[in-house]
Amino acid sequence: MQKTRMYADTAPAVPLTAPPPSDQPAPPVAAATGGTRGWWWHLGEMAIAMVAGMLLLGPLWDAAGTPLGVGATLARPEVAALVMATNMTVGMSVWMRYRGHHWRGVGEMAAAMYVPFLLLFVPFRAGLLDGDALLLGGHLLMVPAMAAVALRHRHHAPTAVRRHPAVVALARRWPTGLALLMTVDMWVDPAVLSPWTMLVLPGGYLVIGLARRTLRGPGVLATQLAGLAVWVTLTLVAVAAGGRTAAWLVAVGWLAHAGWDFVHHRTGRVVPRGYAEWCGVLDAALAAVMVLAILSTDA
Repeated sequence: MQKTRMYADTAPAVPLTAPPPSDQPAPPVAAATGGTRGWWWHLGEMAIAMVAGMLLLGPLWDAAGTPLGVGATLARPEVAALVMATNMTVGMSVWMRYRGHHWRGVGEMAAAMYVPFLLLFVPFRAGLLDGDALLLGGHLLMVPAMAAVALRHRHHAPTAVRRHPAVVALARRWPTGLALLMTVDMWVDPAVLSPWTMLVLPGGYLVIGLARRTLRGPGVLATQLAGLAVWVTLTLVAVAAGGRTAAWLVAVGWLAHAGWDFVHHRTGRVVPRGYAEWCGVLDAALAAVMVLAILSTDA
């Protein structure tokens, strides 16, 4: 017994999980989609990556269509569906590989983008569906297809992926990149949003806070309701004023909400920091676009 204890006392401690070699990056833990929460998180990531792909690649197709003489072809519903599926697949594939998903899972998720549209090509060609029904039906069928693929691979371990530090830094700022992509069209053609859009600003925080149950802290709900009252009042004043005054009030309202987002990003209360970052950048960019639209109108 003493000999056994001596060996136990002198044996070097061995960690339960050995750290990865210094030249190999640790595999991303978030790529494993085990559990209900991880499954939903994976689907949310895919949806965001798909939107980013459409926002980034969509304008490129439009810009290249006219010079190449294929603008009319790209406008056909079946071609537009395939182009949209391609844009979504590119964004989704890049993000899945970054998160360490196997190529097999990436391929199956890509199939979930294309197969729904391909299946609907038959009734579309037969005249049973119009172009709008083709696009809408393809997106509706895409949701269960994506869910099935994510469920199939929910327990698969992630693979090790080498990433350049610059790529890692950009990926960490994905909410900023997504927000900027969503405002590309408005920078080309600046316009002032309707005053009623300001009602969406505080509403998002209340809905997310209720869903996450983060409104229960001392003074949290009261602060959110006060913000709601401020933006409702600003909206009503802008609607009553109209004209150039309303335009400036809307721009100020969106810019003020960017400051609201910044405070919540710093505190980490109510909403996830990723949402606060995305919302803050989006609000500031839209406010800048509206100021540009007002100044260009005055000029």
